[in-house]
Amino acid sequence: MNHLPPRRELSDLRQSVAERAKPEISIRVCSTGCRALGALAVCEAFECEVAARKLTSRVRVVRTGCHGLCAGAVAVVIDPKGIFYQGVRADDVREIVETSVVGDGIVDRLCYRLGDEVVWRQEDIPFYKHQTKLVLRNCGLIDPRSLEDYIAQRGYESVERVLSSMSPEQVIDEVAASGLRGRGGAGFPTGLKWRLGQAAEGSPKYVVCNADEGDPGAFMDRALLEGDPHLIIEGMIIGAYAVGAERGFIYVRAEYPIAIEHTQTALAQAREAGLLGSNILGYGFDFDIEIRKGAGAFVCGEETALIASLEGRRGMPRPRPPFPVTFGYSGKPTVINNVETWANIPRIIEMGANAYSQIGTAGSKGTKIFALAGKVKNTGLVEVPMGATLRQIIYDVGGGIPGDGQFKAAQMGGPSGGCVPADYLDYPIDYDSLQQIGAIMGSGGLIVMDNTTCMVDIARFFTDFVQAESCGKCTPCRIGTRRMLEMLERFTCGEGESGEVEQLAKLGEMINKASLCGLGQTAPNPVLSTIRYFRDEYDAHIHERRCPAKACRHLLSYRIIDGVCVGCGACRKVCPVGAVEGKPKEPYTINIATCVRCGACVQACKFNAVSVD
Repeated sequence: MNHLPPRRELSDLRQSVAERAKPEISIRVCSTGCRALGALAVCEAFECEVAARKLTSRVRVVRTGCHGLCAGAVAVVIDPKGIFYQGVRADDVREIVETSVVGDGIVDRLCYRLGDEVVWRQEDIPFYKHQTKLVLRNCGLIDPRSLEDYIAQRGYESVERVLSSMSPEQVIDEVAASGLRGRGGAGFPTGLKWRLGQAAEGSPKYVVCNADEGDPGAFMDRALLEGDPHLIIEGMIIGAYAVGAERGFIYVRAEYPIAIEHTQTALAQAREAGLLGSNILGYGFDFDIEIRKGAGAFVCGEETALIASLEGRRGMPRPRPPFPVTFGYSGKPTVINNVETWANIPRIIEMGANAYSQIGTAGSKGTKIFALAGKVKNTGLVEVPMGATLRQIIYDVGGGIPGDGQFKAAQMGGPSGGCVPADYLDYPIDYDSLQQIGAIMGSGGLIVMDNTTCMVDIARFFTDFVQAESCGKCTPCRIGTRRMLEMLERFTCGEGESGEVEQLAKLGEMINKASLCGLGQTAPNPVLSTIRYFRDEYDAHIHERRCPAKACRHLLSYRIIDGVCVGCGACRKVCPVGAVEGKPKEPYTINIATCVRCGACVQACKFNAVSVD
């Protein structure tokens, strides 16, 4: 390797960033996921208000990535005090600036609340206090469109260190010693994958960032690309140097326009600063990255299907071996890691493998990002050490179940994962422990369910998804998931027969063993895990024609309670099929033969006079 002096451009940039006058006050507005609730209008309102008050010399409005607490959208933080406001609208901006920017007060009505207590400091909010932000530390802090902001947070220091003082073998040794395992689902040791890629014969070699995030409810990769794209680019540069690659791809689904926009901007900035292209930083290393957009096929999250799509073919998996590290893109050695895995690499180089490996468990090192969704108060993006329990994530970070409901299960690992019941609330979450209880880490989707959730219907929902997304190449997945779905649909309609649960479990085990790719092999997991832990619900649907959670509408029976009904007629007005019968000011009745079980009457009744059995 030809060690030449670093390029002056990056040194000058780092020096100018260090000398840049920092604003007295920063107003950080989530401008990615919060856009759906008017974040851009909030940003514009802040910028206009700051300009109108002639505060631009000391106040900066920062359009950041996700702050994490999606339940509080639009989220705004005012530094240096760390004031956190949630549910902000453009109409609130003038009051916020007057009270908390010009003045020293707090707008109580926009603060986070713990019961009657107002919690205005971000670091004191349980959602943030109980997290360990390693990978997500820049998200919500910097402008993802600014290379200068990234440099100010020690950005690209790891690349400089690697190119100036480490051999490719030393880089791989450091990653291997950290214990990092792939965050895409299977948890394969990253250092081992890189070592295999480096040793593979053939040239050129490639590295790929798998950003084809297709799990329902998952948005970890999207948030990282939207909120800190330079972190992923830096990780890929280090990985490419280690394995000897000159070209890289970021394969991201086209449904992520903000992620694509911010990543394209970051790539252009990196090239201009000499961090991508020929002779990176003057060290004789050539590497560049290209974005490729996927069409949204779930199966393209599987490595060989992703490679087929990169090559312009239909995204379908192929048998392995050979594995992509020896026979990948264009038949050449290709190292594929997902977004979160690449994002961990600069942190490992920065803090050292020994310090990194102190976080997590014996077999699963570092932190894990989860997309916390479903029946939980504080939905959003969560980063905790490996080995954290479901109780810590759902109750300490997530704030528990809304309405003081009862936790029933958590679906982990997306459609390929399993349902973890309440018995395992205090079970440590890592790659190996989850497999023992019938679930997988997956990419990090975590959907919380309470006692109003029907586990048979949940199994039907995820099976419907994987069946629709099956590429159809192998018979066990193509036909087997269809047969599973048909059985589950009959169960939720009260048409199941004795012995069919055993047939369903046997079918799932066969699909698991015989499918071609990892997605087909894990497709039965939601079904098998719900049978394992919630067999009583299956029996109720089949033998009693009853849904214990009162969620499967075909198994529900509606009746109006005589003596409670006041004859107001609200239920009759909303019934779409005229099933509510009777006269005004007299108790009504429901014609069961006509009723379509839509539940509109329950929602309309103010006297709780409609019973659902």
